Amino acid sequence: MRTSENHAVFRHNAQPLYAQIKESLRERILEGDYREHERIPSESELMSRYGVSRITVRQALSDLENEQLIFRIPGKGSFVLRPKPTQQLVRLQGFAEAMSSLGLETHNRLISLMPIDADPAMASRLQVPEGSPLSEIRRVRYADHAPISLDVTYVRRTLGLRLAREDLANRDIFVIIENDYQTPLGHADLRINAINADSALSALLHIPVGAPILRMERLTWSKAGQPIDFEFLYYRGDSFCYQLRAERE
Repeated sequence: MRTSENHAVFRHNAQPLYAQIKESLRERILEGDYREHERIPSESELMSRYGVSRITVRQALSDLENEQLIFRIPGKGSFVLRPKPTQQLVRLQGFAEAMSSLGLETHNRLISLMPIDADPAMASRLQVPEGSPLSEIRRVRYADHAPISLDVTYVRRTLGLRLAREDLANRDIFVIIENDYQTPLGHADLRINAINADSALSALLHIPVGAPILRMERLTWSKAGQPIDFEFLYYRGDSFCYQLRAERE
């Protein structure tokens, strides 16, 4: 664990003191200096360490609590929450690709892989005639043994039959398509909204009925401009977040 910070550095920084303290604590939490459910220094200890007022420390702690990096128990102090896995929206990544970059162990539970016929909406998305044979793949995705999402994937039947022979418990479909089937991916069209968990999502993701869910629709295209797969992705609202940077032109 690092030694105490040089307080003078904070005084010469243009950022507000509370923001600097928050970032210092945030970095130590994310790098594992403070472990899950470990108590972080008290308000008095932080006041002494950084040479700031109680209101400054409380603002820093409040921001960390709003980011769900800590939780506070009155009379006992502040404790570290497990950081949420975060996926960048500006990059097209499979689940395992994104989580492995965060140091998280992943695996999948294959719920079903079944033939269906394309309804009008699915036919339009995958650019096939209505009634065309498709495959539907349902998987629960896990990060460090905790269920994070339900992925429902639709592909043309020919691709679905090939994927049925693959290790879908341990490999991303994106990786299989690019590396094994030599089909480079180009981009994805995304749409995200919030819903409440129904009884099926509650059972699969181990959350109460009515809990918040991030629901993503993702249509992925090959680099050659062909739609490859369409997915409904249901992420636990308490265990996952997306991140992006928006530039102002």
